[in-house]
Amino acid sequence: MSKFDLDKSIATFFGIGLLNRKMPGTLGSAAALIIAVIIPVHWIAIITVTVVGAWFSGRYSRKTGVEDPPEVVIDEVAGMWTAMYALPVSYGIPAFVLFRIVDILKPFPVNIAEKLPGGIGIMADDVAGGAIVWIILHAIRAYII
Repeated sequence: MSKFDLDKSIATFFGIGLLNRKMPGTLGSAAALIIAVIIPVHWIAIITVTVVGAWFSGRYSRKTGVEDPPEVVIDEVAGMWTAMYALPVSYGIPAFVLFRIVDILKPFPVNIAEKLPGGIGIMADDVAGGAIVWIILHAIRAYII
């Protein structure tokens, strides 16, 4: 029997990142979207997940010896929640698609943020990506309204 690993549990967002080795980031982002659609995410939750995620993903990364393990998806949760903050749920799919594009392409400043050390770097690129998507979607929303 293996013992419970809190670092792994938090970093993989309670195992979501372990469900599919080919697209863990997509699954983490989708899980975050589903939660944000059901329960509007407060900014305190985003900050808490970011700080807790940095701590536990950094610890998990050190344990595995991998700089940014693909199964770590707590960063996608924080990034998606950042992208969705204060937007209607109808923006969920555009936020998801744009966030995945930004997460894959890693434009500036996302590419700089991911170079930060440890858990901070693991989290920072996705939060920066979420902020870019948030700006884009709020600009679109302002233009439409």
